[in-house]
Amino acid sequence: MLTSLVLGAVGMNVLALALVLARGPAFRTRVYRPMLLNLALSVAPLVVLLVALLVTTLAAGLVAPWLGAALGVVLGLAWLLLLPNSGYLVTELNLSHRKEGEQVPLWYDIALVISLAMSGVLNTVLGVFVVQVEYVLLRYGDAAGPLESADARGLVVVILLLVALGMYLGRYVRLNSWDVRHPSSLVGKVGGHVREVGVLQPAMFTLLYGAFFALMYLAVIGPVIAGLVALEQRG
Repeated sequence: MLTSLVLGAVGMNVLALALVLARGPAFRTRVYRPMLLNLALSVAPLVVLLVALLVTTLAAGLVAPWLGAALGVVLGLAWLLLLPNSGYLVTELNLSHRKEGEQVPLWYDIALVISLAMSGVLNTVLGVFVVQVEYVLLRYGDAAGPLESADARGLVVVILLLVALGMYLGRYVRLNSWDVRHPSSLVGKVGGHVREVGVLQPAMFTLLYGAFFALMYLAVIGPVIAGLVALEQRG
């Protein structure tokens, strides 16, 4: 199950990348480079997460435990800040990359943006699942049953809502993950946007896309968790 999930996520990313790169030479138009950047940013959270797991594992035996834990927290925060970039690919479904005069068939661009969106969804749910597993390992030890606990599920819901909020801030306030380096400017931009549009639109967007990702998580990760719990019970 886990192997299929990872291979599916990798395959969808490769398909999306191939479609973006092939679009230019196949239809004699420019490669839409923002999509390449967005795809790279979508994969970045998983890379950071894997680095965090590797660093904390190695640090546990080489340095003081508190230092390893501190490195894990810093990298974990970096992962959380980058994670909305994965879900952000869902917003590419608006087909805004299509330019007048291009001879790209609509069916091709539909396949392209759906592949991008699904790669973003899979990158998101896979990353959150890894964090859910790590949380359970740290709190409950080596057991699959607590993956279904209320606190583990609550953690997933909170993270997915933060992902949806980050998507909104990226799409409509035009913020990037690295804008946290300038907190005063970030707060000013968000405050100005809220004064302009109010809080209803951001709240509705966050809840809607949070629900979307929660349902996708249930559909994709739910069977994996159920399978792990069943294997544990048989053992």
